[in-house]
Amino acid sequence: MKTALKALTPVLLLCIFFSCKPKPHDRLANATREDKNGWIYVHLEGSPADIGYQHGYLVAKEIDTLIKVMQFYLPKTTEKDWAFYRAAAGRFLWKKIDKEYQDEIKGIAEGLQAKGMKYDSLDVTALNANIELSSYYVPGLMNKAKPGSGDNRAPGNCSAFIANGKYTKDGKIVIGHNNWTDYIEGERWNVIADIKPEKGNHILMDCAPGFIHSGDDFVVSSSGILITETTITGFKGFDTTKAPEFVRARRAAQYSNSIDDVVKTMTTDNNGGYANDWLIGDTKTNEVAKLELGLRDYRVWRSKDTAMIGSNFPSDPKLIKEETNFNVNDPTSSPNARKLRMEKLVAIDYKGKLTDATGKIIEGDTFDALDNKQALNRCVIDGHVEEDAKGVPEWNEGPYYPMGAVQGKVTTTDLAKKMQFWAHMGHPGGSDFLAAPYFAKHPEYKWQDKYLRDMKAYPWTLFSAK
Repeated sequence: MKTALKALTPVLLLCIFFSCKPKPHDRLANATREDKNGWIYVHLEGSPADIGYQHGYLVAKEIDTLIKVMQFYLPKTTEKDWAFYRAAAGRFLWKKIDKEYQDEIKGIAEGLQAKGMKYDSLDVTALNANIELSSYYVPGLMNKAKPGSGDNRAPGNCSAFIANGKYTKDGKIVIGHNNWTDYIEGERWNVIADIKPEKGNHILMDCAPGFIHSGDDFVVSSSGILITETTITGFKGFDTTKAPEFVRARRAAQYSNSIDDVVKTMTTDNNGGYANDWLIGDTKTNEVAKLELGLRDYRVWRSKDTAMIGSNFPSDPKLIKEETNFNVNDPTSSPNARKLRMEKLVAIDYKGKLTDATGKIIEGDTFDALDNKQALNRCVIDGHVEEDAKGVPEWNEGPYYPMGAVQGKVTTTDLAKKMQFWAHMGHPGGSDFLAAPYFAKHPEYKWQDKYLRDMKAYPWTLFSAK
């Protein structure tokens, strides 16, 4: 024992003399960022806190801008300022967020702070929950104060499909989605997040800067699960005592190993926020499903031989009657017009021919099934509300409002097994939105020119998880 201590003495003396310290943990060691064709690809890996820090640090500039957009835009569209959304995040959202996601959110804030930005966990939480707070919680408050005043606030964003069996070329799954939203924020919905957490599945998803979930929900996981969705137009309902949608969506992406897992995760402790028709696939079995999820009501359809679509219309009569004001008999509405076109494309025109290539064509389609012609308007899959004289009254969007499809994604069973998907930033049909000529034609929306920029259409790009 004395010999061993004697042998250690020089080392101990050196450590004392030179103040030996353990090497500091490099929180960015496994993280990377690459900018490509309008997208920001980030690989995030490690503990929840480190994944968050990497995200906040590597995407700091874009997160900062998006929060500033929300601080500018939400008071004008919801009459509630950023302090209101922060307060809601602290009052009833934070305590319903899983500990690991609290740590990830704190990590994002720490990454932003390391870049000199003064944001905290409530800012990041409010950013992640901005859709369910602004479009579900706030309208609920409005309806309590004045019945009916908060109607038509639930967004009708996105056009999507999932197919298998005799509808696809190889009988396996093909899934596609494009994200509809206001251009002022949608042009910035441009992150491809490749997340390898300590626990659960490796996931590849698109998201907005600072999101711990996809937000528009296009996810490929290492367990073979595929997830996307489209929102339910005219939905009404929100429960502040239940788990936020963004938490359940991330949990479903990270921990689901089957369609049943996704359904259970999304329906358990459901707050009704961001009510969607979820399209789900399992590449292990090539089965697909649709989960139509409201607040009190939900329904599941499953099949190994089908083509399911989403364009913001609900299907279950009970849910439609009890939880929406959706008019299934209005053929002029954007959801119903796109439903007509999507059904023709996936079930007739491309039946037996659906692949990643034809999926890209569908998500960029600009044929108006209502007027039976090519067009740029609210009725086409690659939506252009900024060109529509009617706007979208069912979403409270006025004539020529600057919103529509802002990007698209497509994958297949074979691509997903390699953790890959195709992504297109900007209108999937290939047209550009240019701010200056738009404002010249529509000065009524000039108030958005502080942040509304050009939205260029980039090429389809294949992204792979590391």
